[in-house]
Amino acid sequence: MKSMEEYREHFPIFKSKVYINSCSYAALSNEVEAAFLNYLKDRHQLGADWINWCDRLERVRALFANLLSAKESEIAVTASASASLSAVSSSLDFSGPRKKIVTTDLAFPTEAHAWHALKKNGAEVVHVKEKDGMIDIEELERLVDDKTLLVAVPLVCYRNGALADIPKICDISRKNGAMILVDAYQGVGAVPISAADWNVDFIVGGSLKYLLSTAGVGFLYVREDLIGQSNPTQTGWFAQEDIHAMLIHDNIPANSARRFEQGTPAVPNLYAAEAGLNLILEIGVENIREYVAALNEHLKEGVLKIGGKLMSPTDPELHGAMITVASTDQYALVDRLAEQNIVASCRDGNLRLSAHFYNNIQDIDRVLKVLSDNKNFLA
Repeated sequence: MKSMEEYREHFPIFKSKVYINSCSYAALSNEVEAAFLNYLKDRHQLGADWINWCDRLERVRALFANLLSAKESEIAVTASASASLSAVSSSLDFSGPRKKIVTTDLAFPTEAHAWHALKKNGAEVVHVKEKDGMIDIEELERLVDDKTLLVAVPLVCYRNGALADIPKICDISRKNGAMILVDAYQGVGAVPISAADWNVDFIVGGSLKYLLSTAGVGFLYVREDLIGQSNPTQTGWFAQEDIHAMLIHDNIPANSARRFEQGTPAVPNLYAAEAGLNLILEIGVENIREYVAALNEHLKEGVLKIGGKLMSPTDPELHGAMITVASTDQYALVDRLAEQNIVASCRDGNLRLSAHFYNNIQDIDRVLKVLSDNKNFLA
């Protein structure tokens, strides 16, 4: 396998900038750029090529399955994590005694929105508070009971980078007979995921962050045993058992997670998603996790040395690829970094620094130098 420094050369942005913003959008690789250009070439040369485009959709499905250690039949390829969440929410049945959905105060807004929108169907939505920046497991245990239909948690919190203890949360949910959904968007591609080992019901995510491609392609994992009893009402022709039947007098959903899909896929983005996924799988998520962990230890030590306050957990086992630093003016601090050709982002009063395999120690040192020079913006 190539070294990480060799892979870095696949990303032209590093010729002019330090890009440490993968929590928001991945840096663009030569492979993903070429994939977009191949789509345009195909359009010029072939016009419409639906047979090959559907084959590409299935290749992307297989790559997602590989990434999640899942079966292809358990993967729906969607337009976004929001579309995945909407499909799941439309499949939930509140006619029985289980009407409670347990989410958390660490949830990304679109996940919480999906559940609160179900109140009109009789859903009771409760939030687990955070404790020291993490999901409060004791409160989770208190809130999840025999009236709980679904427990929804983020794998990695978008605000502070905290990494959830999925096996423990799953145990609590299963003990009470509740389903569990994991929003993996802020972790997938940077944190190893095994759907089989986790034994969760749903996993949602998408391709624009650590999976290196673009908006417009998401995924939904649905546990095999749950597929047959799930009947999403948010649907479309690509969710049908036979998409070519063109039925209009019935709804016959696929006997796979495809029943959670909807309309025509975003074809150009499938080209990009395939290229990004191939690169991630070539390197290996376990290798990425180990490499980025070393960068982040250097970053955390440097932040503390200059008097900064880490808002991410210090234990490397308790955070994802993103490290957050408290700021007195988050937007001004992002601007100061940008003036020095460093691309970062912020949320909730925190500077977000998210390395990937294409970053190196020199990038971290450049970030630390700018932070040291702008201590007035550190809380």
